[in-house]
Amino acid sequence: MHPPPATCRPLLPTLLAITLATALPAQEPEAKADRARALENAVRASSPTALGQDLGPAAPGSGPGSLRLTDLSLDVVTAFGGSTARDDELGDLQGGGHDPKQRGFTLQQAELSLGGAVDPYFTAEAHVIFVLEAGSGETVTELEEAFVTSSGLPYGLQAKAGMFLTEFGRLNPTHPHAWDWQDQPLALTRVFGGDGMRAPGARLSWLLPTDSYNEALLSVQNANGEQMVSFLANEEVYAEGAIGGRLFAPEPMRSFADLVTTLRFVHSTDFGDRHSAAIGASFAFGPNATGDDGATRIYGADFVYKWHPPGGARGWPFFRLQGEFLARDFETAAQVDEQVPSSPVDLPATTLHDLGGYLQGLWGFAPGWAVGLRGEWATGSGDSYDLGAQAFDRDDDAQRCDRLRLSPLLEYLPSEFSRFRLQYNYDDSDALDDPVHSVWFGVQVLIGKHPPHKY
Repeated sequence: MHPPPATCRPLLPTLLAITLATALPAQEPEAKADRARALENAVRASSPTALGQDLGPAAPGSGPGSLRLTDLSLDVVTAFGGSTARDDELGDLQGGGHDPKQRGFTLQQAELSLGGAVDPYFTAEAHVIFVLEAGSGETVTELEEAFVTSSGLPYGLQAKAGMFLTEFGRLNPTHPHAWDWQDQPLALTRVFGGDGMRAPGARLSWLLPTDSYNEALLSVQNANGEQMVSFLANEEVYAEGAIGGRLFAPEPMRSFADLVTTLRFVHSTDFGDRHSAAIGASFAFGPNATGDDGATRIYGADFVYKWHPPGGARGWPFFRLQGEFLARDFETAAQVDEQVPSSPVDLPATTLHDLGGYLQGLWGFAPGWAVGLRGEWATGSGDSYDLGAQAFDRDDDAQRCDRLRLSPLLEYLPSEFSRFRLQYNYDDSDALDDPVHSVWFGVQVLIGKHPPHKY
């Protein structure tokens, strides 16, 4: 989104700083100066970040969700609309966990966020999601993220540990309420799953000492769980929609090689006072649940370009062009389908290739108003296995067949804390008899102060 107006420092952190300072015992001048600087760093509050506001590259020693003392927010995202597809078909077309995926109303998510400074050396934050399941109306509660981040390591280093979204590409580590469009890009749904790739783990980043912004990141996370669909996942994930129809045959963790490792590098720069750009490359690898020889590799490249002339009103006018490309090599172990004992089916060891991406442009043409267009595609190679028909065919696999989607968007932001979006989706897929047309009208509101998202 666009930088909010400058705001004054919140009153509560200032009062707490004064209270803490006056409560300190008498100390030597050097110790008092060091403590004063630490307290100042701990209470320097961020400006309120609205609806996933873009605030530019993080400063050294800061990072996504950098908070001071305590911040609390509630973000509610809803949608109303319809489609030429039936509700049972929309579940495959709108595969994102927070996508509008039924005719009528959808509560896409209500996100409760809490964070603050642990002490002068660490910050912590947690994000809990509430969702109403399409069809059943059942309330589902998810722990989206809960992690601790260092705030004072030397040499441009920063550590993070806990449960967090994997920092792969641009959108996976970003909460859905901060996306410009109302649904998850289909390439991300296929590779990372409907709720994105996230798991308990640790991450170390290094902000290089260069004139431009260059950051390298290394993370290790558990390979199992509902949100690690391309890796060890779990039995429920394979029952609902295994990659390529393969069977669930997990192996126990035996060493650190059974974790998922992710590498990422980001470079960003400004071109005068009107233009800026960032590019990134990501790579993740780890075991999958098809057997002892199963392994997965995911490659990604991404970019964003922004134009914003000086002297605009509330961040307008602006133009933003963004894209991502993803590729996955899913190496399966040899398996045998024995559901019909008299005629077992051999599933040979093979590599299933999937790739896709999106390109989207958003133009803020008047204060509060923006219009955009997103194009997406996905394809692959290697046959999927249909467990019911005991046959091999990728074209009938809704999660791996060739697919194209075009999505024009119109949005209006009355303020930094509310947003209205009107989006049309044109879907064409080998798994569909005819193209599908869908229209979604979304309403989003934010109460409180949400941590900023990276550039």
